[in-house]
Amino acid sequence: MFADFMNRLLKPTPEELPDSDARLALAALLVRVARSDHDYAAAEIDRIDRILATRYGLSPFEASDLRQRAETLEAEAPDTVRFTRAIKDAVPYEQRLAVIEALWQVVLADGKRAQDEDALLRLVAKLLGVSDVDSAVARQRAFDG
Repeated sequence: MFADFMNRLLKPTPEELPDSDARLALAALLVRVARSDHDYAAAEIDRIDRILATRYGLSPFEASDLRQRAETLEAEAPDTVRFTRAIKDAVPYEQRLAVIEALWQVVLADGKRAQDEDALLRLVAKLLGVSDVDSAVARQRAFDG
């Protein structure tokens, strides 16, 4: 299942991702950011589940299932550069802004901003083609929310 997903995501000219693949890709990025400080906290897991449930209208069980599949994908996914480049090519800019805001929500979920999380999020924003200004606005919305 994940091999097929990665093949679609990493082909030379990726198409717009089907909804199920876009959900899984976002969830995997959320997990990657949460794991980046080597402390995959319960607050971050809960935040990921709530983001997925709210964003996609999922039940708590469905959101948890999606996150668990994303945890497996994240562990098997290639480096962040290739993964995010493929998403950038397949997802419209407006949706990438929402991805950055969701990622900031995960970073802020445990009440502390770790250097590793900040650094990865800056890299992900850049790789997704999101400007520093738009990323800062997304961070502020996540902080205020």
